[in-house]
Amino acid sequence: MAERQEIMVMDSEDMRRAITRIAHEILERNKGAKDLVVLGILKRGVPVGKRLAFLLSKIEGCAIPYGSVDITPHRDDRGPRQTLLTRSQSDIPFDLNDKRVILVDEVIFTGRTVRAALDALVQHGRPASVQLAVLIDRGHREVPIRADYVGKNLPTSRAEFVMVRLAELEGEDEVVVMKAKGAGGGND
Repeated sequence: MAERQEIMVMDSEDMRRAITRIAHEILERNKGAKDLVVLGILKRGVPVGKRLAFLLSKIEGCAIPYGSVDITPHRDDRGPRQTLLTRSQSDIPFDLNDKRVILVDEVIFTGRTVRAALDALVQHGRPASVQLAVLIDRGHREVPIRADYVGKNLPTSRAEFVMVRLAELEGEDEVVVMKAKGAGGGND
């Protein structure tokens, strides 16, 4: 069995500051919150997206609509039959037409998760724009996608894995880089 080494790269305060900075950057770029909606990518982008929507609402003094998008039916690593049998768990309780969508995930790696999320979005409407916010950008794209808002750029090797632990899921907030001796990496 491979031994794992963990190196903490962000603690809870670092994460809070990064999400707060992203919120301010979103409002600056969009000149406020008019027609802004936030969608977290299931599963781990959901808590990050909720935090971001809460901060945007708090800063602007108005409710920012929030939902989640399930990429499972749109993944490119499944066969057509598996895709047809998969029911989407997306929860988008508002109209996406002509909205400025902030799509949120915890880590961007190859870009394939985001590509699948974009495919899922078009089934729910035609947004005016889609902007991507991620807590961690670890590089290694396989498709031409980049994040508009990044909490931390974290160059990694393919043999490393970036784990974002979230209080909502693991009971603590931190980002660690793990490398297993003799094992491959992953994220997206």
